[in-house]
Amino acid sequence: MADRLFAGFLLIVTLAYAYIAWTIIQAPFQYDPLGPESWPRILAGAAVPCILYILWRPDDEPFAVAKYTWFRLALMVALLFAYAELYEPLGFIISTILFGTIVALTLGAPRSGALAFGIGMGVFGYLLCVTLMGLNLPDGEIVEAALQILQGGSE
Repeated sequence: MADRLFAGFLLIVTLAYAYIAWTIIQAPFQYDPLGPESWPRILAGAAVPCILYILWRPDDEPFAVAKYTWFRLALMVALLFAYAELYEPLGFIISTILFGTIVALTLGAPRSGALAFGIGMGVFGYLLCVTLMGLNLPDGEIVEAALQILQGGSE
């Protein structure tokens, strides 16, 4: 019963999201083949059938989550908010290194492996997005300020 109540609520939210995606979201220009309007529409189009399936055939097993799992979920949400807040001030590379390292540690990776993962995701992700995909990622306000100080001091 709880699955159907949750799915019903989620269906209402998703239909509102789909309405916004199809009627309100308009980009002034297209910078990729699909355009920025397509992804919200695709997401809404994929979510509605999944929710309808849950309404049609909910799980038979009760949903039970341990306290430690709730803590880890809350920590992940907090980390995502922190990543979003630090994204522009620290830039893509540094904020991704911090986020990737902390997430890997949370999931049980050894410190050296977690740091290697964070550095790899930050540097490789930046190179992939900037060189291959042509995206503009922030260098970071703090990084830019430090570079200006270093350049000003070297003259």
